[in-house]
Formats: sequence, structure tokens, C-alpha cells
Amino acid sequence: MNTLFWVLTGILAYSAVAMYLRNKGVLPDAFRVSGPVLTLRTLRGRAFLGRLAAPKRFWRAVANLGLGGALVAMVASFALILSSAMSAFTNAQPSAIQQPQNFLIIPGVNDFLPLSVAPEIVAGLAGAMVVHEGAHGLLCRVEDIDIDSMGLVFFALLPVGAFVEPDEEATQEASRGARARMFAAGVTANTVLTIVVFALLFGPVVGAISPAAGYAVGEVNPGSPAAAADLSQGDRVVEVAGTPIETSGEFESAIADAGDSVALTVDDGETRETVTVDRELQVVGSAGGNPLGVTIEEVPVTIAAVNGEPVATESDFFDAVGGDERATLTVTGNATVLDQVRDAPGAENASGVEAADGDAAVTVPDVPVGAYVVGVQEDGPIHDAGAALGEPLTIVSVDSERVADNEALSAVLGEREAGETVPVTVYDADGERTTYDVELDAHPNRDGGFIGVSVFPGTSGLALDDVGVTEYPAGAYLELLGGDGGQEAADGLPLGGVTESPLGLVFVALILPLGSLFGLPFNFAGFTGDLTNFFVVEGPLAALGGGTFLLANLLFWSGWINIQLALFNCLPAFPLDGGRILRMVAEAVISRVPISDRHAAVRTITVSSGLVMLAGLVAMIFGNQILTALGVI
Repeated sequence: MNTLFWVLTGILAYSAVAMYLRNKGVLPDAFRVSGPVLTLRTLRGRAFLGRLAAPKRFWRAVANLGLGGALVAMVASFALILSSAMSAFTNAQPSAIQQPQNFLIIPGVNDFLPLSVAPEIVAGLAGAMVVHEGAHGLLCRVEDIDIDSMGLVFFALLPVGAFVEPDEEATQEASRGARARMFAAGVTANTVLTIVVFALLFGPVVGAISPAAGYAVGEVNPGSPAAAADLSQGDRVVEVAGTPIETSGEFESAIADAGDSVALTVDDGETRETVTVDRELQVVGSAGGNPLGVTIEEVPVTIAAVNGEPVATESDFFDAVGGDERATLTVTGNATVLDQVRDAPGAENASGVEAADGDAAVTVPDVPVGAYVVGVQEDGPIHDAGAALGEPLTIVSVDSERVADNEALSAVLGEREAGETVPVTVYDADGERTTYDVELDAHPNRDGGFIGVSVFPGTSGLALDDVGVTEYPAGAYLELLGGDGGQEAADGLPLGGVTESPLGLVFVALILPLGSLFGLPFNFAGFTGDLTNFFVVEGPLAALGGGTFLLANLLFWSGWINIQLALFNCLPAFPLDGGRILRMVAEAVISRVPISDRHAAVRTITVSSGLVMLAGLVAMIFGNQILTALGVI
């Protein structure tokens, strides 16, 4: 049973009990039940709103600014919904965010909202709704519109917001401008609160957080040497072979110099222990059409020997290859996976190589070892020199310098300049060796030359790993939140340039929970769980200890939910604020048009907009499923 099933079961059970108590007259009159929604109505608080509304000119000025912003957001949200709906129908494979459960802000059900942040999300949602509805109530008092009732809203006992019910007759008697300001007040308040909480988050709170020393383990590959040594997500490697390390760069350097077995000192946030990792060179990823002929999905294979020489590390691999352009690779692993390798030219079962039960060993001769090209740019330098489009290539040398992997290719080209003509030697999919004389372009993203190719990270279309851990980029996330993640964090940081402005910081904060869709290795849901082991708190906030992380999470999710709520309420569909504002705008425009039935015209505009929005939302959420059911895809 999945989490969604149990959540829905609990909601149904709660609804049944609540409605039973309502029907039996057990609940006080102030409580009203509608399915899983429980409302507590009261008139308390009106006097407070009346006092708060005293500077009416000030509040009207603020509301007018908010109304202008709401109109812009309303048009933008209308266009966004339509474009997203069209995308859902035109893309055969929807992204993860387009799955129906991911439109629900329910931690543990939404794939991007882990259960660990449920308290912060609930608190943020409740606060956002209270502020939203409180702003409506405030503008009611500013515009002399009576309030019939106000209160709190609970969803299955969870406080999720508040409400204000203005007197309908007083609302109709108010001027069109007064009503528009009142309807836009909630969106304005959510926007202001977003600015406040993000200013606190990006400023003093994140400023007090720094990356902890060591290598942050974000993921451990199943079946890897690290998994065999019981490393796990949330661990922090602080020593390699007895040498303290501060950064991931120091970890990589120390690992490169270590032997086949290496002692790692690991801090799990509570204790430190030293474990021994017996390394083996695994292929953990692959590009299509690679020279070895292997496709890695979940189960890795191991490169046991190169040119007959046993290898256990990447350093061993490249030492065994030496200056040769091609090498004989002996691969061990799952027999089913290695059936693909047997199709490579000259492949044969390896002799004298130990393989575990259910595994096999295959030797493949003459495998080109170099930077693997997965795409040749049309009209790019190497294409102009004669390389074909759509054909994988393995680059083994540039300007007579040996190129063994993608990093070596970047290093060689980084030392060249645009306009230089250099020989580039490649092997094609058939193993044919060709040298192209390529006139370099300037690299679009960094210094050096560019030959117009997309390269797979690794060697020969293979991603190699001899430990089996993936770094959690703690410093990078701090940089994206406006903090200081250290020098290494800024190097090659996805979205890094966006955060140079306050609006950029807000944009990045909104997409961090969806980070994997934007080139980040992990989704960021806050400083939660084992991830707090990757950070330390310094300065005055250090006195709060772990409370600083809780504060940061509350601010992060409060800002995230407030802006989402504001944007959602700007949709031009009744009964959302955007729909009510649209009606005000439609009334203002239609009042100047010489037609007999103005009410019908306004109703046509608002209903049509609402139906378009509803259809767009349905298409966004269920478009792919609809096309699948119709047999279109």
C-alpha cells in the first residue's frame, strides 16, 4: 500500500466521524463540517482589524500597488496554464512534475515534498492562509465593508488557514475600486510576507550556516565498495587513510592517491568510525552505442583488467592504458548484462578471471579509450571538418596530445584559442580511425577552444567509479540560497548566475525542491534529517544549535508556500481572487461599451475564463493519461 492510499483512507475515516458528530449535534454551533474540512466561525478579531485599519490612506496605497501586481500576475498565470496544458499534450513523455500526485502539496505523497518537512509545510500553509484572509478582513475595514464572520479552517484536524466572509450587501454597495482592492489584498499580503521571510532566510539565517568539513555523502550506489563498507547517505568522510580532509576536492585527490584498499574515517553526526573500503572499478553509467557495448541501467559491471593487467581503481585503469589509443578490457558482472558485451567485435569469454555465482567474465579487445562524443553540433567546427552528424565518436587525441576522457579533452582545449587549426583523431562506431583538421571556435561558456561536440562525462562512454559514493553539494545549495558555500561550490554551479539578484534568489528558492529537473543532483527540501550533518552554524545563531535549521526550514517553506498561494489565487477563475478581480475589470470595460445586457457580457467573460483555466489545469495534470487512454501515445 502506498502513502497516498493511507492518507486518503485516514481522510475518509475522519470525514465520516466528523459528519456523524455533526448530525448527532455533539459539535458546538461555531463548528461546521463539510467532508474533511472543519471550520470554526467567530466574530472575535473584528475590533482588532478595525484598529489596525486606522491609517486608511496608507493601506489603500499598498492595496493599489498590490492590485497592479495582481493584474500582471493574472495575465502571466493565464498564459502559463495554457502553455503548460499544450506542453502536456505535445510531450509524449511527461516530466516528473507532471505526475498527478505532484500537484498536491502533501508531504510524502508529492514526490518532491518529503514527509520530513511536513511540520514546516503545514505551518507555512497555515500562516499563509491566515495572512491571506486577514488581509481581506483588513481591507474590508479600510473600505467600510462589514464582516459577517471570520475564523479558522482545519483539514482533517490540521490547521490549514483562515477565512473572512464580508457582508454581501455591503460588498455590493462598495465602489468597484474598493472591491478590487479588497480582493487583491490577500495576494498582496502573501507577496509581502514572501519578501520578509526570504529576506530573513537569505540574510542572517543562511549567512550563519556553513558547509561542514569533509566529503558529504549524498548517495551510496547499491552493490558498490562503499555499500559493502556500510557507508550511507548522510555520512561525512573526514579522513582518507588517516589524512584529514576539508573539501570534496581534497577527498578526490586523496582517493586518487590511495591504494586498492583505503581506510575512511566517517562522521554520521553522532559518532566517528573508521571503515575499510575495498575498491573495485565499476561501470555505473553508460552512453548509448559506447565501444564496450554495455548498457548500464541499475546493475553495474566491473572492469577487472586492462590489457591483462588487474585494475581496481581509475588510476590503475589509466596507468594500464598508458599512451595507447585502444585497450583490451576484461569485464565481470551479471551474466545477463554481459550478454550485451559479447556482441562487441572480438569479444570472448575471459579465462582465468574469478566471477561470483551468477556472474560472468568477458574480454573485449581494441576498445578505443577516450572522450566519447554523443552529439556533433551541426555546422560546428568538427562537422565542418567532415565529421558526420548523429554518429558517436571517441576522441583519442587533440593536437597530438593524448585524450583519455572528457576531463582531458576539456584540459587540452582549454589551452587552445579560437582560430587555431588542430588535428583531432577519433574512432567511429565501426572502429575506423580518422583525423580531422579542425579550426576551433571560441568556447561558449569558458576560456579556450571549442570543436562543436557534446561529450559524455567519463571515458569511452562509460561512467567509472571505484568507491561508489555521490557527493551532496552542500556548499552549492548554500550558494543558491545566498550564502557562502566556499570556493569549490561556485565552480560550475548550475543556476549560479541567476542568484546575483534578489529576484533570482527567490526564483531559485522556488525551484530548489525540484532541483533534479534543473540540473542539480538532488532535490533540496531544506536542512532536514541526515542532511544537517553536512552543515554547521556559526556566529550569534550558533546558540540556537539545531534550532537554526528549523528556523531556516520554516522561513524557506513559508516563503515557498506564500508565493505559490499568491500565484494560484491570481488565476482568473471564480471563486479565486483572480476571478473576482477579472470580474471587476470586465465590469469596468463593459460599462463603457454600448450593449444592452452588460451583466450577461461580464458573466460570459468570467465563466469563459474559468472554464479555460479548468480545462488547462485538467490538461496539465491528466493530459498524458488522457492521450494514453485514447491510444494516441
